[in-house]
Amino acid sequence: MAHQGAGRFAPSPSGQLHIGNLRTAVLAWLFARSTGRDFLVRIEDLDRVRAGAEADQLAELAALGIRSDAPVIRQSEQGHRYAQALDDLLHRGLVYECFCTRRDVAEAASAPHVWPGFYPGTCRHLSETERVLLRVQQRPALRLKSGVESWSVEDLLAGHVSAPVDDFVLRRNDGVIAYNLAVVVDDAAQGIDQVVRGDDLLDSAPRQAYLASLLGLPVPVYAHVPLAVTQEGRRLAKRDGAVTLEDLARLGWAVPAVLDVVLGSLGLPGGSLEAALAVFDPGRMPRDPWVVDPSALFPPPPAPACKPSVPTDKVSS
Repeated sequence: MAHQGAGRFAPSPSGQLHIGNLRTAVLAWLFARSTGRDFLVRIEDLDRVRAGAEADQLAELAALGIRSDAPVIRQSEQGHRYAQALDDLLHRGLVYECFCTRRDVAEAASAPHVWPGFYPGTCRHLSETERVLLRVQQRPALRLKSGVESWSVEDLLAGHVSAPVDDFVLRRNDGVIAYNLAVVVDDAAQGIDQVVRGDDLLDSAPRQAYLASLLGLPVPVYAHVPLAVTQEGRRLAKRDGAVTLEDLARLGWAVPAVLDVVLGSLGLPGGSLEAALAVFDPGRMPRDPWVVDPSALFPPPPAPACKPSVPTDKVSS
């Protein structure tokens, strides 16, 4: 099958990847390979960064057999692309300054008749005089001046998805480019036309697709996959026990055995990614969250049996 476009996995280098992250990476790889696409890895390091985490994550992916088909890029090196996109929107009058604090945003979003988490455009109609006075007090964030109330996308797993599109942030007030702008620009620049990621990001897909349409960029094919969760239904995190390859190695679990557990959770045969790819069918993958109980999934190996010693002073001659 000829290659067309690319899929990707884009972790934030905030620490080691846990098995839920690795499961999503495996799925992204399987989706890309099963459709003849390249597979790319991107490091989303605009925000949370822990020293050494990037190298750890790339090593963890490689241990599973997942490698990028092109050099790994980092968002921290793509500032010129984000600035160009932001300038385009600014020149078209599609951006405005926002001086709201987090508390202001939370209170506005909780007002009656406002979508949960929806920014109602509090700063959209400030006069130039008001903006000048507010700039003296604080640096503004930049928000998109949305021209729609909602937008729709087609998801390979979730089907038709519509969600509200508010005046979301493009650049934070600390000068950092916001995720929604960065990811749209990055995907287009890398030729990524298939986005496989956790379904906690499903509601952000319409926003990103709308922004891509404004920038004249292609909208990728989306597939939002179920997350790994705790028995209480919380999204799995490293604090939930032995859930990283490093932790599991200390319990005696080799990487191939961990991969087999991850593939088994998807109803796929173990042994290798290639063996799983041979039978992978997105239409048959589980649609419910993967409930993870680390102590049950990864019990410590049994201690080696040993013969009881006999005290020498009780041995008869």
